[in-house]
Amino acid sequence: MALSDVQLVVFDLDGTLIDSSEDLATAVNRTLVGAGARALDPALVRSLVGEGARRLIEKAVAAAGAPLHAEELLPSFLEYYREVLLVKTRLYPGVAEALPALAPRRLAVLTNKPGDMSRAILTGLGAAHYFEWIWGAGDVPARKPDPAGLLRLIEEARVLPAQTAFVGDSAIDVRTARAAGAYAVGVMYGFDPQAFADDAPDARVAHPQELPALFRLRA
Repeated sequence: MALSDVQLVVFDLDGTLIDSSEDLATAVNRTLVGAGARALDPALVRSLVGEGARRLIEKAVAAAGAPLHAEELLPSFLEYYREVLLVKTRLYPGVAEALPALAPRRLAVLTNKPGDMSRAILTGLGAAHYFEWIWGAGDVPARKPDPAGLLRLIEEARVLPAQTAFVGDSAIDVRTARAAGAYAVGVMYGFDPQAFADDAPDARVAHPQELPALFRLRA
């Protein structure tokens, strides 16, 4: 099978569909400063995103060199983040045009961000209706790169792994696709384009509007 046979396209969220880096940095730094630690450069926070809220705080605490327990800070971070979910977060340019152009393929989101926050963000940005499923932490049994969430989506959609593509901006997304037997598509405009140096996707796109043509390609 080839990319042209794909019937289900599953997207990562942060760094793939949305640029949430500034709001995430705001919430992380409010959490750190509130606990007596130093704030981090927003570019550094951006590089820490991808493995869910708990891991983000763990890595932020380590980067700040603070003698703090991430587990104790997690509730504060989630509270701060809920306050700024849609202050500066936006769809990447071209996403709103690319999603409807992917029809008749079925679309889903699978993210390590809490599912309720993910749905709130996409609803607030006017894009939730493009997706049949928007799943995140709390909706699936394990975080990416564990393939459990992606395999459940494949089962729900009643397609084969080889008829599925996972689109993301990180090596975690590539490993998730590989573990599920799906195609991996890497976006080069996301949070960490260098992430694909060791985990190469099956295809890469420099702009969201390249996606519809990618899935129309014939081998």
